[in-house]
Amino acid sequence: MTLLGHEAAWREWREAMGGARMHHGWILAGRRGLGKMHFAMAAARELVAEAGIPQPEGEHPDIHVLTHLPKDEKEEKKREKGEAYETKRNIAVGQIRAVQQRLATRPTLGSRRAIIIDPADDLEKSAANALLKSLEEPPQGTFFLLVTHRPSRLLPTIRSRCRVLRFPALEDEQVARFLSENAPDSDATTRAAAVAAAAGSPGAALEFVEHDLGKLDALMRQIADQGDADFALRGQLAAAIGARPSRERIQAAMDLARAVMAGRMEETPRHAIAALTDAHTDLVRLAAQVPTYNFDPGLLVMEIGTLLANAAGPREPAHG
Repeated sequence: MTLLGHEAAWREWREAMGGARMHHGWILAGRRGLGKMHFAMAAARELVAEAGIPQPEGEHPDIHVLTHLPKDEKEEKKREKGEAYETKRNIAVGQIRAVQQRLATRPTLGSRRAIIIDPADDLEKSAANALLKSLEEPPQGTFFLLVTHRPSRLLPTIRSRCRVLRFPALEDEQVARFLSENAPDSDATTRAAAVAAAAGSPGAALEFVEHDLGKLDALMRQIADQGDADFALRGQLAAAIGARPSRERIQAAMDLARAVMAGRMEETPRHAIAALTDAHTDLVRLAAQVPTYNFDPGLLVMEIGTLLANAAGPREPAHG
């Protein structure tokens, strides 16, 4: 299945596959929710397939996916049962080393294998350094696809050894059509708010609907618009996200806050942009820390609210 907005990526990928020498390292870059992992899996299957060799329908022995593992044994049991489970915050060095041991052997079916890391943003430092060694001296027939939402978080030495394949944000009309097809039971008002908050990411729009972020969205926009001098709105924001939100809900709320802030930057007159820029920078920094720091959800949401409140500056010049 070709997802929306992937046409250019497929053209570039297939041109490279048809070339004399396929690059061994690829960074699939674009904001979260654009379907980069779907592309990676489909591209990997094209890469390892060879004429005359039957390919399995399900899990492929020559495609290895590294992603977040269950947080502990309890969560591992949930995964085994097919239930929702909590994951670790990072992709560990042990996962990289385990797959590197596999690279010492030949691929199982053909002459090529693919290693997908999703998201490569979340590699712990020692894991990134271990991966770098494989990128510097890749085994013949091995190709790396690094799914990344924030390429700047990758080591510069990793970025320099990979070819970047970019995935653009979609138009609002495309996201709206995606929601109509994939969340038909949601109401029109919720879908419209989801499209506005998603900033071109169909995955983010679907999360908005699935995580019921409408109340969070309204509160964030109210804080960014009028401030929150008595902390009342921030208290409502903390209550709205819940006492024990899932990692996915926290991430969705973080993405929503960034979308609200970005929208406000487009609407703010030049005389008031300085304070807003500082608040936006702090929010981006906080978003980068969320996957690796063990934040208390309530305190995190209060901090998000504070940054949004800081962005609520005067609409008119002081000496208009």
